[in-house]
Amino acid sequence: MAHASKPAISSLRIGLKCLPLLLLAGMAHAQTCLSAADLDGPVRKALETTAERFFEMSSHGDTAGLRQNSIPMVSSNFSGVEAAVKENQPDFAGAQAIIRPPFLLTADGTAPVPHAEFLCGVFGPSGQTSQSAVFVLNDLPPGKYAVTILDVSGGKQPRTLTLVLQQVGPDWKLAGYYARATQIAGHDGHWFGARARDFKAKSQLHNAWLYDREAIALSSPIDFMSTLASDRLYDEAHAVQPSDMPANGSAVDFTVAGKTYRLTEVFPLAVGDDLEVVVKYSSSDISNTPKTFQENMALIKAVAAKFPELRDAFAGVVARAVDASGNDYGTMLPMKEIK
Repeated sequence: MAHASKPAISSLRIGLKCLPLLLLAGMAHAQTCLSAADLDGPVRKALETTAERFFEMSSHGDTAGLRQNSIPMVSSNFSGVEAAVKENQPDFAGAQAIIRPPFLLTADGTAPVPHAEFLCGVFGPSGQTSQSAVFVLNDLPPGKYAVTILDVSGGKQPRTLTLVLQQVGPDWKLAGYYARATQIAGHDGHWFGARARDFKAKSQLHNAWLYDREAIALSSPIDFMSTLASDRLYDEAHAVQPSDMPANGSAVDFTVAGKTYRLTEVFPLAVGDDLEVVVKYSSSDISNTPKTFQENMALIKAVAAKFPELRDAFAGVVARAVDASGNDYGTMLPMKEIK
């Protein structure tokens, strides 16, 4: 289980079109989920109290306390959690957190589950309802886990803090820490979803797809959780997904003046109050920075020329050349300066 997460664009799509098959898979792997309404009062109270205590530690920057209250796998590799706490403390300090109804996940057995699926709450004939959720976790060790989501407001920016807890003896320990923004530039996922539909109505499918992805990122507190609302957003994004944009791990070629760029990712990125579009591509060598800068600039101008609709949705374009080691060199150009 990952230890920390920054806001990111999720590529997870959990479909429930074949609910009976998923139910059978869950039964075969002995995975069960209890929603808050099904929990015993003392269990629910213990989960909520623990989550609130860990939030208080986060708001005060008490990484030592969090580490002491973590499972061994997390405490022995705590740098990700520590970085997330420090990064989000300005949003947590002095803020108030309201905890959502928790979920209790149980994975039976003696070995990690390669692909654990937990179906929580009430489902309908077509799958998810407003009273359901699905969690998908890979290589999950057997045990009892809880997913507790806190809505944090009153700080610098509203956020969600999702704490995955694992039962160790009578105690609940920290097993996962995920902080995520719920707004950028004052706009939430609902706003981006509505704007995506507006772009679709104007046949600006690239803008619609990118805004749908931002709506998903802002509306989903964690990537491994699916709800009816997130499923609908995924469906809308899939319906407008352009064939000339990289998606789901597949790259596309983009040719500029005889040079072919291998685009690996295109996604929105909030920078202050602006929303920019980032274009990442593979590069064999970024050590010659003047050359890489020129290649970035050529790509930026070509992207803006080929997809002029981006000017209606983004304040700038960022090109990032990424070498085989994952190092990158980025260049940003505001839309108003792209000729």
